[in-house]
Amino acid sequence: MAIWTSFPYAGEYAFDAVSLRKNWARLHRNDCEPLPKDAAVLQAWVFFHNGEFQQAAEAGLQAGGDGITVANKATCIYATYLESKEKTKLDLFLQVAGRAEAQQTADFRNVNAWYCQAYALGRYSQGISVAKALAQGLGSKIKIALEQTIKLSPKHVDAHVALGTFHAEVIDKVGSLIGSMTYGAKKETGLALFREALKLNPDSAIAMTEYANGIVMLEGDTRMAEATRLYEQAAATEPLDALERLEVDMAKVELQD
Repeated sequence: MAIWTSFPYAGEYAFDAVSLRKNWARLHRNDCEPLPKDAAVLQAWVFFHNGEFQQAAEAGLQAGGDGITVANKATCIYATYLESKEKTKLDLFLQVAGRAEAQQTADFRNVNAWYCQAYALGRYSQGISVAKALAQGLGSKIKIALEQTIKLSPKHVDAHVALGTFHAEVIDKVGSLIGSMTYGAKKETGLALFREALKLNPDSAIAMTEYANGIVMLEGDTRMAEATRLYEQAAATEPLDALERLEVDMAKVELQD
């Protein structure tokens, strides 16, 4: 495995197994991942929350079982926020999608196997262009995987956010009529999913940021003031771990654009 780009705030987060257990419910409010029983898997999550994403991925893959989930999430977050080479980024997303699909086969009720597949394919689609991804049939796979995530775990904040984004991006790219008839994308459904995500976790920076992006895609510049307010609120959030720090930084970037 090539050396990954380091988390830019190395050392600022210093979880260990004890402190991670204590903060698990708060840190995993968005993905509903259960606290692992396997010490090796827990250690992989320690790496993840401290921003040591490559170590988290390697440790998760070595642990196997539920460790695949932390490996997938670490890879996704790294590729989304830190990898600069587009081809490498896309390759990493496809690796995650493949591993997650294998997880689903092994355990149909593995919630984050469905979510990680959808997330990886969604980011891959953004990378190659949403229009091209829709033409390749990826839209239906993403939508099905996210709907399955929510069916298995109704309080999964990240899945609500991602499915809201799916509806918004499809409508933004192909319009309401084709979006609805061909892909089942609807403005009202997208907005409701974002609102539900923030109801489930009002403090989620990523939910605020994606909702802000979504309302502009779905309703145009007339909602820009509300979007800006959401960006500002997200940027002011106090991050508890490396992932939240990256999400807050993304909100700050959105404010500068």
